[in-house]
Amino acid sequence: MRFLLVAALAGLCAVSAVSVENDTYKYSQEKQKEIFRLFKYINQPSFYPDFIEVAQSYNFYDFKADYIKPEVVEEFYRFYYYGKILQRGEIFSVFYKEHLRQAIALFKLFYYANTWETFYKTAVWARNNVNEGMYLYSLSVALIHRPDTYYYALPPIYEVYPYYFYNSEVIQEAQYYKQMYSSQSGAHYNGRTIYANYSGYYLNLYPEQSMAYFTEDVGVNSFYYYYNLYYPYWMSGEEFNLKYDNRGELFYYMYQQILARYYLERLSNGFGEIDYFNWEVPFENGYYPTMCYPNGLQFPARPSYSRLYEYFYNYGQHYGYNKYAYSYTFVKDYERRIRDAIDSGYVFTRSGQKVDLFSRDGINILGNLIEGNPDSPYYKYYGAYQVFARHLLGYSFQPLTYHKTYPSALEHFETSMRDPAFYQLYKKLINYFYRFKSQYYKYYTEQDLVFEGVEVKNVEFDRLVTYFDYYYSDISSAVYVTPEEFVQDSFKVQVAQPRLNYKPFTYKIYVDSSIDTEAVVKVFLGPKYDEYGRYINLTENWMNFVQFDHFVYKLKSGQNVITRNSREIYNYMHDRTSYYQLYQKAMGVFDEKQGTYGGFPYQFYVYVTKYVPYKAQKDGVPMVGMGSQYVDGYPMGYPFDRPVYYGYMYYAIPNGYFYETKIFHRDSDVFNYSQQDYYYGKRYNFANQRYQSKKHDYKYLSGSKDYVRPQYETQGRYPEQYYAQGSNYAQEQYYPSRSYERQDYYHY
Repeated sequence: MRFLLVAALAGLCAVSAVSVENDTYKYSQEKQKEIFRLFKYINQPSFYPDFIEVAQSYNFYDFKADYIKPEVVEEFYRFYYYGKILQRGEIFSVFYKEHLRQAIALFKLFYYANTWETFYKTAVWARNNVNEGMYLYSLSVALIHRPDTYYYALPPIYEVYPYYFYNSEVIQEAQYYKQMYSSQSGAHYNGRTIYANYSGYYLNLYPEQSMAYFTEDVGVNSFYYYYNLYYPYWMSGEEFNLKYDNRGELFYYMYQQILARYYLERLSNGFGEIDYFNWEVPFENGYYPTMCYPNGLQFPARPSYSRLYEYFYNYGQHYGYNKYAYSYTFVKDYERRIRDAIDSGYVFTRSGQKVDLFSRDGINILGNLIEGNPDSPYYKYYGAYQVFARHLLGYSFQPLTYHKTYPSALEHFETSMRDPAFYQLYKKLINYFYRFKSQYYKYYTEQDLVFEGVEVKNVEFDRLVTYFDYYYSDISSAVYVTPEEFVQDSFKVQVAQPRLNYKPFTYKIYVDSSIDTEAVVKVFLGPKYDEYGRYINLTENWMNFVQFDHFVYKLKSGQNVITRNSREIYNYMHDRTSYYQLYQKAMGVFDEKQGTYGGFPYQFYVYVTKYVPYKAQKDGVPMVGMGSQYVDGYPMGYPFDRPVYYGYMYYAIPNGYFYETKIFHRDSDVFNYSQQDYYYGKRYNFANQRYQSKKHDYKYLSGSKDYVRPQYETQGRYPEQYYAQGSNYAQEQYYPSRSYERQDYYHY
């Protein structure tokens, strides 16, 4: 079976144990509009008159009968009534125990609302009375997991909360335009476009920062954020019907694919394997997030060669009995227990019973155990490894109280993948799965992999080309508006950022079949050579393949030509939710690697095998927990789900085919010019546009026709006047240094 990694946002749906009225499954454009209103200017109270009335008059405690489980009303009421609730303006992180408790209580209040009307009134009340970060998280999870809101799209998180996706100077510039817009003659500051770069442009602190275009990509980071909304690590599979999705195996496969994808990107930039670290050795990679919280605090930074011992980590801080101050000890204990479980072949339950780990469901059990979710056999013993490891590597300060937390980038799903420590941490975690697989799984033999009567004769790909393209996002939520501007939606500011895109392509698979049969086609993309150009044997390379395409195809007897367009890769799932439209382009970065100007070599592996349905799949609306996301009944990543011993066998089987290719990288304008005309033309246009635009800008600033010294200019970006839409500056001008070549569940 295979979970659709790339289409996770397009096809993942919600599931619920809540009983609702039959007509709640009907999509309503009016309800979609109301949901969008719930997310508008999230850092401010809502100024819609109807919202203000509900926020001031509605008392959820008086309507306990309108909730399926009245006890969830009691639980949240205690938080709110006794002043334990996180206040508006305070920083929220799901990786802090007290924050998580309150967020779960709020989620259940939303989730167990009996009708749409009760749910919506509760959401409107919370909009103005609950911490904005907690509200955003709990509401988003509830909308995804309630069946009556499954059909409705959430606005892109990087537009709802741009603080977590764009660097500080972008946020500051947006606020500058808003301030100038409020002046007497500031109308022309409305509708501006900010041309943003990545942190590697001006903070060249370590070599991997040249990959900021990938690690800071809004699509990559929002993908990871939404995955963790669909499968929250704190959510009980039994209570919320996640049990049919093998979430433990999914946990392994998701991170294995992320690491493989990151490794491919490293190769195209001249880097090798992801570094392995030791807790006892100073952590080499520093990290400077270049982001700020809405309250003005900068994200914590981790200096290079940071010591992770508790003495060094907590030096000079007063932390009392704060568990996070002892993260090093917790991490070491949990690692030892995980290793013992793998080596012994069994895990303990709370009652002391042994559960066989070397069983058919072993990978799922191990995944639940390592993630530390409520489906773990004994999560209080095996622990919340991720929570303490993130806190330790993030190098954030110890809070005196949960009202004054200072989370690092690793302690938010929206920002985790920006930190190089994220990939090193999960490489360490994924190695535990490899250790398990090497001890339990037998190597595949030819009899396991051959599909009798089927042979892949040839594979053809169009030329694969990547380029940087501008992606525009509305970041108006980063500024503060007046009540009138809020209701009228009168001020707008957007950001344009170059993001990795690819030229559409088509590929063909030529298959001969002796019979009419239904087959599963899998296409993997992986490296063939390391950063030094040395061939990587498949026995050392099987874990580096990214699943590129996966679909069911009806083969006819005789010759078959399977033609797939790059746009079809997203069509794993039917178009039943607008996440498809919202994130189709955003997820494109997961499909193509950057490549190099001369072409970086990769290899595709095409594998055709017999179709086997996923037996745990349930009929009905395809929702999370129903098993409806699985294309087939094979293990995730099959046939690269096990260590490879007979590497040549994968070349020799008739239903498998290796195809070597190169991925090229070009500037987007190259597609429309000959090489000579392009470079000579760009040099002329660059100089001419620079002169004309500055002349126009300075004339505007000075109020005269004279050429004057600039009053507003920032390094590597447009002059201030040309932040307006429609500027045609050459790309190299404002990116001069950019190189395009290259269970009680509160146990922690």
